[in-house]
Amino acid sequence: MGPPVTTAALIVAAGRGTRAGRGPEDVPKQYALLAGCPVLAHTIAAFRASPLVSSITVVIHPDDAELYAAGAPKDEPRLTAPVTGGATRQDSVRLGLEALATAAPDFVLIHDAARPLLTPDVIARVHAALAAHDGAIAAEPLADTLKRDTGRGTIADTVPRAGLWRAQTPQGFRFAPILAAHQRAAAEGAPLAFTDDAAIAEWAGLGVALVAGSTQNLKITTAEDMAMAERLLRSAAPAYEPRIGTGFDVHAFCDGDHVWLAGVRIPHDRGLLGHSDADAPLHALTDALLGAIGDGDIGQHFPPSDPAWKGAPSRLFLEDAARRIAARGGRITNVDVTILCEEPRIGPHRDAMRAVIAEVLGIDVTRVAVKATTTERLGFTGRKEGIAALASATVLLPV
Repeated sequence: MGPPVTTAALIVAAGRGTRAGRGPEDVPKQYALLAGCPVLAHTIAAFRASPLVSSITVVIHPDDAELYAAGAPKDEPRLTAPVTGGATRQDSVRLGLEALATAAPDFVLIHDAARPLLTPDVIARVHAALAAHDGAIAAEPLADTLKRDTGRGTIADTVPRAGLWRAQTPQGFRFAPILAAHQRAAAEGAPLAFTDDAAIAEWAGLGVALVAGSTQNLKITTAEDMAMAERLLRSAAPAYEPRIGTGFDVHAFCDGDHVWLAGVRIPHDRGLLGHSDADAPLHALTDALLGAIGDGDIGQHFPPSDPAWKGAPSRLFLEDAARRIAARGGRITNVDVTILCEEPRIGPHRDAMRAVIAEVLGIDVTRVAVKATTTERLGFTGRKEGIAALASATVLLPV
């Protein structure tokens, strides 16, 4: 089993368009207020809600540093420093991709800042398609009849709409090929007018899939678009239902020199017996998340009889549970883990455990609790025969 897939969100916010209005005329539309917050803040929040996203990078205009600092969230560990864009959108995307090159994520999701109503299910569909394709874009099939203009304000002919789609963002790609395509286009001074990143990918010979977008995923261009987005946010936002799940797991001690607890390797005079790394807290938390959405348990999805999971890091199981929640448009609001053991001591490792869980689930560390207790020398944990863990999780699912 290889390392977990990393996915960067690249939000392009370097444009100077002001047609959307809503505020001072010289404020670019991505910083105009929408339901009391800058448009860009809503766009960032859309990616914050997805556990599939490992990092979020925004490409901004060099004159917008103060506007960005005022509107960007301060409590999102996945949000990196902004990147200064170029003269065109194509330049800005390339500069953003080059800024990500050191981290070299597996996938990148390129999204327009002016599409603030993106939903987790659209992100999940684009992301899932990258397992089989070089790229994938959110799009909608055309429903309107198309007419070609003569140039004199009259109809020249009717254009067949069969097979035609309206492209949206995010447009997702395997990172290395799309970076190479952008750099090649810049080096060759490609004369084609690339209106989106999929066009560059097509020009470079990459295969790009179409996946279902959403009518809600509109691009704010005019004041009418802004008003529509405001109505959607205020009165047509999806309702969410809270779901609570619980989990419990036990592993016995065995010969060894360390234990894995909540994703942290802790030196110890014994190990824990299990088919995977025997991380009882992460196993319990995985079951809690699966329970919240009624999707079986860890043994069903990762049976111990399968040699593929022998010695596997348990964060893979937790990541899978988070992906299942994201695919349903859900959000993890908080998780709580209790570890029952006489030893090793948990206190010195508590913050590291919370950080690992927060990273894997894509939530702020303030939404993660890790506690420890003994059983007052009673039972198998009191006799130091093993370690147990309990977990609970709260998930919001759209109704």
